[in-house]
Amino acid sequence: MRNSFFILLVVISSQLYSQQLFKKKQSLLGSPFEITVIAKDSIEGNYFNNLAISEVKRIENLISDWIPSSQISKVNQNAGISPVKVDIEVFELVERAVKISKLTSGAFDISYASMDKIWKFDGSMKEMPSEEAIKKSVEKVGYQNIILAPNEQTIFLKNKGMKLGLGGIGQGYIADKIKYLLQEKGCQSGLVNVSGDINTWGKQLDGSSWTVGIVNPMNKNKVFATFPLDDSAVETSGSYEKYVSFNGKRYSHIIDPRTGYPATGIISVSVFAKQTEIADALATGIFVLGVEVGIDLVNQLKGIECIIVDDKGGIHVSKNIDIKKYQ
Repeated sequence: MRNSFFILLVVISSQLYSQQLFKKKQSLLGSPFEITVIAKDSIEGNYFNNLAISEVKRIENLISDWIPSSQISKVNQNAGISPVKVDIEVFELVERAVKISKLTSGAFDISYASMDKIWKFDGSMKEMPSEEAIKKSVEKVGYQNIILAPNEQTIFLKNKGMKLGLGGIGQGYIADKIKYLLQEKGCQSGLVNVSGDINTWGKQLDGSSWTVGIVNPMNKNKVFATFPLDDSAVETSGSYEKYVSFNGKRYSHIIDPRTGYPATGIISVSVFAKQTEIADALATGIFVLGVEVGIDLVNQLKGIECIIVDDKGGIHVSKNIDIKKYQ
């Protein structure tokens, strides 16, 4: 349902003190992964980076619906049959995802994975799917049919054919978990970037904040605003590279799980929050809700801000972002 792109440029200061900056890039979760830490020497730097990679793999084996043995896959395999007991972190992640589904009136929905893939964004589509096909594609989608039993710690998908996919929240969750783990292990400063889900802690080597530049997808060579990230997170969802056009209308690859139709009107959403998980899920929801409803929702949430670029290149911001201050 979501595909994040790197329209966030991470600006890293040069080394000024005895500590050093260590960066590691790798392809994980089928996406680019980057961890940057500040450590006293290469031994400590490699230790932190390897911890981060191990944490990605640990969580992936719990929540990936592409790994048949994962707990989420077990839940999917037992849809309409029986509840499945899962680890507490998996249960609570799904529980929080359902809360965001309620908050966004279903615009974000982890049961989207059961949608039939009738939209193709590889250039092969020559005409829109029929109304009947689109309606049928979302028959098994509905967060209301995710049954959670806290006492038993079980997840049950009420209808056969239902399927959970945590792609719209899982990468953000992983970024948060890496941050907390490395802080616990003594890493005082770093930045984790899971395919555009960015979380930071501490300061750069020169004592300044970690910084991200927001790029307008309509003009990728130009940063229109640069924001400091102080122990906080940002996530961007974008559709500017994967979309189809019919009758002069642009349809993004991000599908509204309530209707089966692609979201329209927006090409990127950047959400700022203390946790990458909430930024990740809200970015998808806002993309589907549209500019006005999305901005209105964010303006009601404490500690959450967003920047939206519409399909004409217009820039929209939530009430507490003074865009001129960061240009």
